[in-house]
Amino acid sequence: MLGWVVTFLVIALIAGILGFGGVAGASIEIAKIIFFIAVVLFLVSAVFGLVRGRNRI
Repeated sequence: MLGWVVTFLVIALIAGILGFGGVAGASIEIAKIIFFIAVVLFLVSAVFGLVRGRNRI
């Protein structure tokens, strides 16, 4: 999932350099959304991992 973030950031940088501001802005917004989804999924999986780890004896 973070690979998609890097891809959209590269697209945004290239589009910004070439003067395509609309494409660059849209790519940055998509990269932000995917990044925050990845962070939330990581936190959820970390919490579930901690909860499952405590129940094992």
